[in-house]
Amino acid sequence: MDIACILGSCDHTLLEQTSTWAQIKRVCDEGMAYRTAAVCIPPYFVSQAKEYVKNELKICTVIGFPNGYMTTAAKIFETEDAVRNGADEIDMVINIGMLKEEQYEQILQEIKQIKAACQGKLLKVIIETCLLTDDEILKMCNVVAESGAEYIKTSTGFSTEGATFRVVELMKSGMGSRAKIKAAGGISTLEDAEQFMELGADRLGTSRAVKLAKSMVAER
Repeated sequence: MDIACILGSCDHTLLEQTSTWAQIKRVCDEGMAYRTAAVCIPPYFVSQAKEYVKNELKICTVIGFPNGYMTTAAKIFETEDAVRNGADEIDMVINIGMLKEEQYEQILQEIKQIKAACQGKLLKVIIETCLLTDDEILKMCNVVAESGAEYIKTSTGFSTEGATFRVVELMKSGMGSRAKIKAAGGISTLEDAEQFMELGADRLGTSRAVKLAKSMVAER
């Protein structure tokens, strides 16, 4: 697979607690230079990043991150604030405790309300697959498909494990073409990125793809 195709499917990501504007600016510069799908950054930096990149790069941010157990009202406020600040895409974390208690309707309604707060902006729903059973993953495929969100996303990258090939394959079997899949967390090689896409991931969340692309250019 062409490196440009892989980069064009990547959300170039920096979500560390210690992130500074200088680091976010560098990620934005790399995103524009390598034509990534978006940059995924903390909410605090959205307004500044949007002003910096103008319309040359999509700005994605996270909601209810990384644990997902905020109230729905708090997540809606975060979403509305992010959209006001210029976010083009929203990655929200579900309430995993709700899922463990099989409160599927409550999760569905929360996602729908956050989707409404997106005001037409793209929504990705993080389900943190490393904490779920296969049955829970498949159930969430149905919930996300019904919610109107554009993507289901594997992971925050802040829990016990990120995306795995097995889980992405499982999600694809459960989701089909009803919504797209974002694999995120622990994608460390271009070969891995390519395999995730071949298994059904439409978007990748990674902090490493641009670095790997730079190393390939340097080797030539």
